[in-house]
Amino acid sequence: MLFPTIEFALFFSLSYVLVWALNSRNGLKKVVLLLLSLAFYASWNWRFLLLLFASAAISYLVGLYVDPAFARPWRRTALLIGVALDLGILAYFKYLDFFIAQLMTLGHAVGVELPLGFINVTLPVAISFLTFHAISYIVDVYRGRLSASRSPVDILLYISFFPHLVAGPIVRAHEFLPQLASPRRAADFSFGENVLLILGGLFKKMVIANYLAVGLVDPVFTDPSQFSRVDLIVAIYAYAIQIYADFSAYTDIAIGVAALLGYKFPQNFNQPYRALGIGDFWRRWHITLSNWLRDYLYIPLGGNRHGSLMTARNLLLTMLLGGLWHGANWTFLIWGAMHGVALIIDRAWRGGALYARIGETALVKALYWFITFHFVCFAWLFFRSSSLDGVSAYVSGLISDNGAAIITPSYAPVLIALGALTQILPHDARARFGARLDARAPAVQGAFGFTAFYAVLAMAPSAAAPFIYFQF
Repeated sequence: MLFPTIEFALFFSLSYVLVWALNSRNGLKKVVLLLLSLAFYASWNWRFLLLLFASAAISYLVGLYVDPAFARPWRRTALLIGVALDLGILAYFKYLDFFIAQLMTLGHAVGVELPLGFINVTLPVAISFLTFHAISYIVDVYRGRLSASRSPVDILLYISFFPHLVAGPIVRAHEFLPQLASPRRAADFSFGENVLLILGGLFKKMVIANYLAVGLVDPVFTDPSQFSRVDLIVAIYAYAIQIYADFSAYTDIAIGVAALLGYKFPQNFNQPYRALGIGDFWRRWHITLSNWLRDYLYIPLGGNRHGSLMTARNLLLTMLLGGLWHGANWTFLIWGAMHGVALIIDRAWRGGALYARIGETALVKALYWFITFHFVCFAWLFFRSSSLDGVSAYVSGLISDNGAAIITPSYAPVLIALGALTQILPHDARARFGARLDARAPAVQGAFGFTAFYAVLAMAPSAAAPFIYFQF
C-alpha cells in the first residue's frame, strides 16, 4: 500500500475516524492503531510480519533487562546481544549475498574456488528503518534516556507505526513512546498545516519526482552511452531534485499523517541544497539519519574527543557505514567515503587560520554554496548508478560527447527549477496558509483536501516510479 494512492487515502480516512473516535479510550486506541499498522505492512508481504514481531520482542525483552533502574548484572553484555541480533537480521536479508560475492571474488583472485552459494532472499520492505528504531530503543534504555516500557503493545506499535515504518523519518523511542501514554489533543495540531504538508509531499513525489524519473533520469542512468553530454548533465541535476522531492515527499506525508492522528514526528529535511559546506548539508539532509549516526556511531567511536586524526577516522567510518546502510554495493560505499572525506576537509577548513581570516562574506558564501551543491550532485552519480561500470560509462559520456541528439524533455528544466524553488520558500509559508484553512468550516476543509488530492493525481504521469527509499 503506497501513500499516493486511492487505497491509502481510504485506509487513512478509516484510521483517522477510528483513532479520534477511540481517543478517550487510549488503551483500545493503541490496539486499533497497532492492528492498522500491521495490516499496512502485511499489504506488501504478510510473512514479514514475523520480522516486526521478532524485532519488537528483542527490543522489549532486552530493554527490560538493560534498564539501569534495576541494576542487573551483565547489562552491557545483554545490550550487545540485543544489538547483534538486530544487526544479524539486517545482515542476513540485506548484506549476506554481497559478502558472499566478495569472498568468492577474493577466492577466485588467489586461485581458490570457494563452495559458497547465494541465498537470494527477498529484501523485506523497511528492514533498515525497522532495525534503526529497534537499536535506538534498547541503547537509549541502557543509557538511561528513558525507562523500559512494560507494554508489549507500545513497543510493537513504536516499531510498526505505519506512517514512519517504510521510509522514516527515524523516530526515537523517547520522542514517541511518551506520546502513547495518554489521549491526544486535536487542538495541538493544525489540521490545515498538516493537510498542506501532505498535499505538498504528494505534488513533489507524483509530479516533480515522477516526471523527472520517468522522462529523463531512469532512461539516462540505464544506459548513459546512448545519450548526449547535455542529457547527462541535465540528468544529474534532475536526479538531485528527484531524490530530494521523492524522499522529502515521503517524510512530509508521514509527518503530516502522524500529526493528523495526533502524534508528532521530528523534522527530516531543511532545504538541504542551500547548505554552505558538507557539514551543513548533513544537518539539513535526512536529519534523523544524520542524528542517529552521530549518536549511535560517531560519538561511541570517540567523536571529536581524541584529536584531529581520530576525529577524521571517526567521520570516515561513520559515513562509510552510512553508505553501506543504503545498500550492499560498492557504489554506496564510495558515495559514503566521498562524503566522509568531504566532512574531514570541511571540518579542517573551518578550523583553519585562512577561514578565520577571510570570514564569510557574501561572495565566500556563494562560493561555499556552489562547491557544496556540485559536490553533492556529483556524489549522487555514485548513489544512483547500479554499478561502477555504470559510473564509468556516465563519466566517459560527460568527458567525450558521442554526438547523440539531445532528448531532454522540455518540462525537465521547469521541474528542476520548481524543485529548486522549494529550497528558498519561507519557512512559515505553510503555517500561514494552514491557519487560513483552519479558519474554514470542516466541510470546506474536507472538500479542499480531496479536490487537491485528485488534482495532483490528474497531473501525475501515467507511469510512476517507486519511492527511492523503499529499497533501503
